[in-house]
Amino acid sequence: MTTTGLGGRLTVDLGALARNWRALDKVSAGALTGAVIKADAYGTGLVPAALALSAAGAMFFFVATPDEGVALRGALPKAHIFVLDGLYPGAAELYVRERLMPAIASLEMLEEWLAHCVKHGQAFPAAFHFDTGMNRLGFRHNDVPVVRQLSEQLGFQPQMVMSHLACADSPAHEKNRTQLALFQAVVQQFPNIPASFANSAGLMTGREYHFQMVRPGIALFGGRAVNGRKNPMSPVVTLEAPILQVKEAKTGESVGYGASYTIDRDSRLAVIGLGYADGFLRSISGTNIRAGGRALVRGQLVPIAGRVSMDLIVLDVTELGDNLPVPGEMVELLGPNVSVDDQADAAGTIGYELLTALKGRYNRTYVGGPERPK
Repeated sequence: MTTTGLGGRLTVDLGALARNWRALDKVSAGALTGAVIKADAYGTGLVPAALALSAAGAMFFFVATPDEGVALRGALPKAHIFVLDGLYPGAAELYVRERLMPAIASLEMLEEWLAHCVKHGQAFPAAFHFDTGMNRLGFRHNDVPVVRQLSEQLGFQPQMVMSHLACADSPAHEKNRTQLALFQAVVQQFPNIPASFANSAGLMTGREYHFQMVRPGIALFGGRAVNGRKNPMSPVVTLEAPILQVKEAKTGESVGYGASYTIDRDSRLAVIGLGYADGFLRSISGTNIRAGGRALVRGQLVPIAGRVSMDLIVLDVTELGDNLPVPGEMVELLGPNVSVDDQADAAGTIGYELLTALKGRYNRTYVGGPERPK
Protein backbone atom coordinates (compact mmCIF):
# COMPACT_ATOMS: atom_id res chain seq x y z
CA MET A 1 0.00 0.00 0.00
CA THR A 2 1.29 3.47 -0.82
CA THR A 3 1.26 5.69 2.25
CA THR A 4 1.42 9.45 2.79
CA GLY A 5 3.51 9.17 5.95
CA LEU A 6 0.70 10.69 8.00
CA GLY A 7 -0.82 7.63 9.63
CA GLY A 8 0.31 4.99 12.10
CA ARG A 9 3.99 4.17 12.38
CA LEU A 10 5.52 0.76 13.00
CA THR A 11 9.24 0.82 13.78
CA VAL A 12 11.25 -2.41 13.89
CA ASP A 13 14.58 -2.21 15.70
CA LEU A 14 16.77 -4.71 13.89
CA GLY A 15 19.65 -3.90 16.19
CA ALA A 16 17.56 -5.01 19.18
CA LEU A 17 16.61 -8.17 17.28
CA ALA A 18 20.30 -8.95 16.72
CA ARG A 19 21.12 -8.24 20.38
CA ASN A 20 18.37 -10.59 21.49
CA TRP A 21 19.75 -13.39 19.31
CA ARG A 22 23.27 -12.87 20.66
CA ALA A 23 22.00 -12.88 24.24
CA LEU A 24 20.14 -16.15 23.70
CA ASP A 25 23.16 -17.61 21.93
CA LYS A 26 25.20 -16.98 25.09
CA VAL A 27 22.58 -18.75 27.21
CA SER A 28 22.49 -21.74 24.88
CA ALA A 29 26.26 -22.14 25.35
CA GLY A 30 27.26 -25.48 23.79
CA ALA A 31 24.15 -25.75 21.61
CA LEU A 32 23.72 -24.08 18.24
CA THR A 33 21.18 -21.26 18.25
CA GLY A 34 18.71 -21.18 15.39
CA ALA A 35 16.02 -18.59 14.74
CA VAL A 36 12.30 -19.17 14.24
CA ILE A 37 11.05 -16.53 11.80
CA LYS A 38 7.71 -17.94 10.73
CA ALA A 39 4.61 -15.75 10.29
CA ASP A 40 6.58 -12.99 8.55
CA ALA A 41 9.14 -13.05 11.38
CA TYR A 42 6.39 -12.61 13.98
CA GLY A 43 5.00 -9.66 12.06
CA THR A 44 8.30 -7.76 11.81
CA GLY A 45 9.11 -8.64 8.19
CA LEU A 46 10.71 -11.90 7.09
CA VAL A 47 13.52 -10.59 4.89
CA PRO A 48 14.80 -7.68 7.00
CA ALA A 49 14.62 -9.81 10.15
CA ALA A 50 16.45 -12.68 8.48
CA LEU A 51 19.21 -10.39 7.21
CA ALA A 52 19.71 -8.91 10.67
CA LEU A 53 19.79 -12.32 12.34
CA SER A 54 22.19 -13.68 9.76
CA ALA A 55 24.50 -10.71 10.28
CA ALA A 56 24.38 -11.44 14.03
CA GLY A 57 25.54 -15.01 13.42
CA ALA A 58 22.43 -17.13 12.88
CA MET A 59 22.83 -19.85 10.26
CA PHE A 60 19.82 -22.11 10.97
CA PHE A 61 16.33 -20.80 10.36
CA PHE A 62 12.88 -22.27 10.95
CA VAL A 63 9.79 -21.28 8.97
CA ALA A 64 6.30 -22.76 8.99
CA THR A 65 5.48 -23.13 5.31
CA PRO A 66 7.37 -23.80 2.09
CA ASP A 67 6.29 -20.39 0.76
CA GLU A 68 8.06 -18.77 3.71
CA GLY A 69 11.06 -20.95 2.96
CA VAL A 70 11.19 -19.85 -0.66
CA ALA A 71 11.04 -16.18 0.37
CA LEU A 72 13.81 -16.72 2.90
CA ARG A 73 15.97 -18.61 0.41
CA GLY A 74 15.83 -15.62 -1.91
CA ALA A 75 17.26 -13.43 0.83
CA LEU A 76 19.79 -15.88 2.31
CA PRO A 77 21.16 -18.25 -0.35
CA LYS A 78 23.48 -20.02 2.12
CA ALA A 79 21.13 -20.41 5.09
CA HIS A 80 20.01 -23.79 6.47
CA ILE A 81 16.20 -23.67 6.36
CA PHE A 82 13.82 -26.08 8.08
CA VAL A 83 10.09 -26.12 7.32
CA LEU A 84 8.22 -26.86 10.54
CA ASP A 85 4.94 -27.81 8.85
CA GLY A 86 6.76 -30.70 7.25
CA LEU A 87 6.40 -31.93 3.68
CA TYR A 88 3.34 -30.67 1.86
CA PRO A 89 1.92 -33.43 -0.38
CA GLY A 90 3.35 -33.34 -3.87
CA ALA A 91 5.86 -30.59 -3.05
CA ALA A 92 9.08 -32.59 -2.65
CA GLU A 93 10.55 -31.17 -5.87
CA LEU A 94 10.02 -27.61 -4.61
CA TYR A 95 11.76 -28.38 -1.32
CA VAL A 96 14.72 -29.89 -3.10
CA ARG A 97 15.00 -27.08 -5.65
CA GLU A 98 14.93 -24.43 -2.92
CA ARG A 99 17.09 -26.49 -0.53
CA LEU A 100 14.41 -26.58 2.16
CA MET A 101 14.48 -29.27 4.82
CA PRO A 102 11.03 -30.52 5.85
CA ALA A 103 10.43 -31.55 9.45
CA ILE A 104 8.96 -34.90 8.44
CA ALA A 105 6.17 -35.76 10.84
CA SER A 106 4.29 -38.79 9.50
CA LEU A 107 4.89 -42.07 7.72
CA GLU A 108 3.14 -40.65 4.64
CA MET A 109 5.55 -37.71 4.56
CA LEU A 110 8.51 -40.01 5.10
CA GLU A 111 7.50 -42.40 2.33
CA GLU A 112 7.03 -39.55 -0.14
CA TRP A 113 10.38 -37.98 0.79
CA LEU A 114 12.27 -41.28 0.57
CA ALA A 115 10.64 -42.04 -2.78
CA HIS A 116 11.85 -38.71 -4.07
CA CYS A 117 15.35 -39.47 -2.80
CA VAL A 118 15.31 -42.85 -4.57
CA LYS A 119 14.04 -41.27 -7.80
CA HIS A 120 16.97 -38.86 -7.87
CA GLY A 121 19.55 -41.19 -6.34
CA GLN A 122 20.35 -38.74 -3.57
CA ALA A 123 19.56 -38.50 0.14
CA PHE A 124 18.10 -35.01 0.41
CA PRO A 125 18.32 -33.59 3.94
CA ALA A 126 15.32 -33.49 6.25
CA ALA A 127 14.51 -33.50 9.96
CA PHE A 128 12.36 -36.02 11.82
CA HIS A 129 9.69 -34.48 14.04
CA PHE A 130 8.36 -36.53 16.97
CA ASP A 131 5.22 -35.79 18.97
CA THR A 132 6.08 -36.05 22.66
CA GLY A 133 2.80 -34.84 24.06
CA MET A 134 1.18 -32.03 22.04
CA ASN A 135 -0.86 -34.17 19.64
CA ARG A 136 -0.05 -31.84 16.80
CA LEU A 137 2.40 -32.72 14.03
CA GLY A 138 4.88 -35.47 14.71
CA PHE A 139 5.56 -39.20 14.67
CA ARG A 140 4.29 -41.06 17.72
CA HIS A 141 6.89 -42.81 19.85
CA ASN A 142 5.66 -46.20 18.67
CA ASP A 143 6.45 -45.12 15.08
CA VAL A 144 10.19 -45.13 15.85
CA PRO A 145 10.86 -48.75 14.72
CA VAL A 146 9.11 -48.21 11.37
CA VAL A 147 10.81 -44.84 10.85
CA ARG A 148 14.18 -46.39 11.51
CA GLN A 149 13.48 -49.38 9.31
CA LEU A 150 12.36 -47.31 6.32
CA SER A 151 15.32 -44.96 6.70
CA GLU A 152 17.95 -47.61 7.22
CA GLN A 153 16.77 -49.60 4.20
CA LEU A 154 17.82 -46.68 2.02
CA GLY A 155 20.76 -45.55 4.12
CA PHE A 156 18.95 -42.31 4.97
CA GLN A 157 19.89 -40.32 8.06
CA PRO A 158 18.00 -37.24 9.20
CA GLN A 159 19.81 -33.97 9.69
CA MET A 160 18.09 -33.63 13.05
CA VAL A 161 15.45 -35.16 15.31
CA MET A 162 13.16 -32.68 17.01
CA SER A 163 10.12 -32.22 19.18
CA HIS A 164 8.27 -29.28 20.72
CA LEU A 165 7.44 -28.37 24.31
CA ALA A 166 3.81 -27.75 25.19
CA CYS A 167 4.19 -26.02 28.56
CA ALA A 168 7.70 -24.54 28.64
CA ASP A 169 6.28 -21.10 29.47
CA SER A 170 5.45 -22.64 32.88
CA PRO A 171 8.80 -24.20 33.91
CA ALA A 172 7.36 -26.07 36.90
CA HIS A 173 4.71 -27.84 34.82
CA GLU A 174 5.02 -31.63 35.04
CA LYS A 175 4.41 -31.88 31.29
CA ASN A 176 7.90 -30.53 30.63
CA ARG A 177 9.56 -33.40 32.46
CA THR A 178 7.39 -36.08 30.90
CA GLN A 179 8.06 -34.69 27.43
CA LEU A 180 11.78 -34.48 28.14
CA ALA A 181 11.91 -38.12 29.20
CA LEU A 182 10.03 -39.23 26.10
CA PHE A 183 12.23 -37.15 23.81
CA GLN A 184 15.37 -38.54 25.43
CA ALA A 185 14.07 -42.02 24.66
CA VAL A 186 13.56 -41.02 21.03
CA VAL A 187 17.01 -39.47 20.76
CA GLN A 188 18.61 -42.67 22.00
CA GLN A 189 17.18 -44.45 18.96
CA PHE A 190 19.03 -42.07 16.63
CA PRO A 191 22.62 -42.09 17.87
CA ASN A 192 24.95 -39.39 16.56
CA ILE A 193 22.04 -37.40 15.10
CA PRO A 194 21.69 -33.81 16.38
CA ALA A 195 18.57 -33.14 18.44
CA SER A 196 16.47 -30.00 18.98
CA PHE A 197 13.80 -29.53 21.64
CA ALA A 198 13.88 -26.06 23.20
CA ASN A 199 11.84 -23.09 22.06
CA SER A 200 12.43 -19.67 23.69
CA ALA A 201 11.01 -20.77 27.02
CA GLY A 202 12.77 -24.14 26.96
CA LEU A 203 16.05 -22.37 26.25
CA MET A 204 15.55 -20.20 29.34
CA THR A 205 14.31 -23.05 31.54
CA GLY A 206 17.36 -25.29 31.70
CA ARG A 207 20.33 -26.77 29.85
CA GLU A 208 18.77 -30.24 29.92
CA TYR A 209 16.37 -28.99 27.24
CA HIS A 210 19.05 -27.59 24.91
CA PHE A 211 20.44 -30.72 23.23
CA GLN A 212 22.41 -29.75 20.10
CA MET A 213 20.22 -26.90 18.81
CA VAL A 214 17.75 -24.45 20.36
CA ARG A 215 14.98 -22.73 18.40
CA PRO A 216 14.05 -19.35 19.94
CA GLY A 217 11.16 -17.46 18.40
CA ILE A 218 9.11 -15.04 20.50
CA ALA A 219 12.07 -14.00 22.67
CA LEU A 220 13.96 -12.82 19.60
CA PHE A 221 11.21 -10.30 18.92
CA GLY A 222 11.07 -8.98 22.48
CA GLY A 223 8.12 -11.03 23.73
CA ARG A 224 7.83 -12.75 27.09
CA ALA A 225 8.69 -16.43 26.89
CA VAL A 226 8.34 -17.54 30.52
CA ASN A 227 5.34 -16.69 32.67
CA GLY A 228 5.94 -15.09 36.05
CA ARG A 229 9.46 -13.88 35.26
CA LYS A 230 10.78 -10.49 34.29
CA ASN A 231 11.27 -10.42 30.55
CA PRO A 232 15.02 -9.92 29.86
CA MET A 233 14.67 -9.28 26.13
CA SER A 234 14.93 -5.92 24.38
CA PRO A 235 11.76 -4.59 22.74
CA VAL A 236 11.92 -4.84 18.96
CA VAL A 237 8.62 -3.31 17.82
CA THR A 238 7.31 0.20 18.45
CA LEU A 239 3.79 1.03 17.28
CA GLU A 240 2.63 4.65 17.25
CA ALA A 241 -0.47 6.40 15.99
CA PRO A 242 -1.41 10.07 15.55
CA ILE A 243 -3.90 11.96 17.65
CA LEU A 244 -6.71 13.23 15.41
CA GLN A 245 -8.85 15.10 17.91
CA VAL A 246 -8.92 16.07 21.59
CA LYS A 247 -12.39 16.68 23.01
CA GLU A 248 -14.33 17.08 26.23
CA ALA A 249 -17.00 14.66 27.43
CA LYS A 250 -19.45 14.95 30.31
CA THR A 251 -20.25 12.66 33.20
CA GLY A 252 -22.71 9.96 32.16
CA GLU A 253 -21.85 10.05 28.46
CA SER A 254 -20.64 6.88 26.78
CA VAL A 255 -17.68 6.22 24.48
CA GLY A 256 -17.59 4.02 21.41
CA TYR A 257 -19.69 1.21 19.99
CA GLY A 258 -22.09 -0.57 22.26
CA ALA A 259 -21.87 2.19 24.89
CA SER A 260 -19.73 -0.22 26.88
CA TYR A 261 -17.78 2.57 28.59
CA THR A 262 -19.67 5.26 30.50
CA ILE A 263 -17.75 8.24 31.84
CA ASP A 264 -18.01 8.75 35.61
CA ARG A 265 -16.52 12.27 35.62
CA ASP A 266 -16.11 15.16 33.22
CA SER A 267 -13.27 13.98 31.01
CA ARG A 268 -10.95 14.80 28.18
CA LEU A 269 -10.58 12.28 25.40
CA ALA A 270 -8.00 11.86 22.65
CA VAL A 271 -9.05 10.05 19.47
CA ILE A 272 -6.22 8.32 17.60
CA GLY A 273 -6.08 7.03 14.05
CA LEU A 274 -5.63 3.28 14.37
CA GLY A 275 -7.89 0.30 14.99
CA TYR A 276 -8.45 -3.40 14.63
CA ALA A 277 -8.08 -3.12 10.85
CA ASP A 278 -4.44 -2.41 11.64
CA GLY A 279 -4.08 -5.52 13.79
CA PHE A 280 -4.61 -3.77 17.13
CA LEU A 281 -6.94 -6.32 18.64
CA ARG A 282 -10.51 -5.38 19.52
CA SER A 283 -10.13 -7.35 22.75
CA ILE A 284 -7.79 -4.61 24.05
CA SER A 285 -10.89 -2.42 24.47
CA GLY A 286 -11.56 -0.81 27.84
CA THR A 287 -15.06 -1.08 29.29
CA ASN A 288 -16.72 -0.43 32.62
CA ILE A 289 -16.54 -4.16 33.31
CA ARG A 290 -12.85 -4.68 32.56
CA ALA A 291 -9.82 -2.47 32.09
CA GLY A 292 -8.33 -2.50 28.63
CA GLY A 293 -4.95 -1.59 27.25
CA ARG A 294 -3.00 1.60 27.75
CA ALA A 295 -1.01 4.04 25.66
CA LEU A 296 1.80 6.49 26.37
CA VAL A 297 0.86 10.13 25.87
CA ARG A 298 3.32 12.86 26.79
CA GLY A 299 5.27 10.50 29.00
CA GLN A 300 2.24 9.20 30.93
CA LEU A 301 0.28 5.98 30.55
CA VAL A 302 -3.42 6.54 29.90
CA PRO A 303 -6.26 4.02 29.48
CA ILE A 304 -8.15 3.03 26.37
CA ALA A 305 -11.75 4.16 26.77
CA GLY A 306 -14.43 2.13 25.03
CA ARG A 307 -14.15 -0.35 22.23
CA VAL A 308 -11.31 -0.43 19.74
CA SER A 309 -13.07 0.15 16.44
CA MET A 310 -11.92 -0.53 12.89
CA ASP A 311 -10.01 2.72 12.40
CA LEU A 312 -10.11 4.61 15.69
CA ILE A 313 -9.27 4.27 19.38
CA VAL A 314 -10.24 6.66 22.18
CA LEU A 315 -7.91 7.40 25.09
CA ASP A 316 -8.90 9.01 28.38
CA VAL A 317 -6.29 11.76 28.86
CA THR A 318 -8.00 13.49 31.79
CA GLU A 319 -5.13 12.70 34.16
CA LEU A 320 -2.76 14.76 32.03
CA GLY A 321 -4.42 17.89 33.40
CA ASP A 322 -3.30 20.95 31.50
CA ASN A 323 -0.54 18.98 29.74
CA LEU A 324 -2.91 17.96 27.00
CA PRO A 325 -1.68 16.67 23.63
CA VAL A 326 -2.67 18.27 20.38
CA PRO A 327 -3.70 16.76 17.05
CA GLY A 328 -0.75 15.36 15.15
CA GLU A 329 1.16 14.13 18.20
CA MET A 330 2.13 10.47 18.12
CA VAL A 331 0.99 8.05 20.82
CA GLU A 332 2.94 4.91 21.76
CA LEU A 333 0.78 1.77 21.75
CA LEU A 334 3.65 -0.71 21.74
CA GLY A 335 7.28 -0.10 22.52
CA PRO A 336 9.73 0.58 25.34
CA ASN A 337 7.01 1.91 27.66
CA VAL A 338 4.07 -0.29 26.68
CA SER A 339 5.29 -3.82 26.06
CA VAL A 340 3.72 -6.29 23.68
CA ASP A 341 2.90 -8.43 26.70
CA ASP A 342 1.29 -5.55 28.61
CA GLN A 343 -1.19 -5.12 25.78
CA ALA A 344 -1.60 -8.85 25.27
CA ASP A 345 -2.41 -9.33 28.96
CA ALA A 346 -5.05 -6.61 28.69
CA ALA A 347 -6.51 -8.42 25.68
CA GLY A 348 -6.54 -11.80 27.42
CA THR A 349 -4.17 -13.25 24.85
CA ILE A 350 -0.44 -13.70 24.26
CA GLY A 351 2.22 -11.53 22.69
CA TYR A 352 2.54 -13.94 19.78
CA GLU A 353 -0.96 -13.15 18.57
CA LEU A 354 -0.57 -9.41 18.94
CA LEU A 355 2.74 -9.30 17.06
CA THR A 356 1.64 -11.53 14.21
CA ALA A 357 -1.55 -9.47 13.80
CA LEU A 358 0.38 -6.29 12.97
CA LYS A 359 -0.26 -6.15 9.24
CA GLY A 360 -2.07 -2.85 9.17
CA ARG A 361 -1.89 0.49 7.38
CA TYR A 362 1.41 1.54 8.85
CA ASN A 363 4.40 3.48 7.69
CA ARG A 364 6.88 0.70 8.41
CA THR A 365 10.42 1.75 9.32
CA TYR A 366 13.50 -0.35 10.06
CA VAL A 367 16.32 0.94 12.22
CA GLY A 368 19.61 -0.46 13.44
CA GLY A 369 19.98 -3.19 10.83
CA PRO A 370 22.73 -4.20 8.40
CA GLU A 371 20.53 -3.34 5.44
CA ARG A 372 17.40 -1.33 4.85
CA PRO A 373 14.60 -3.03 2.92
CA LYS A 374 13.54 -1.11 -0.16
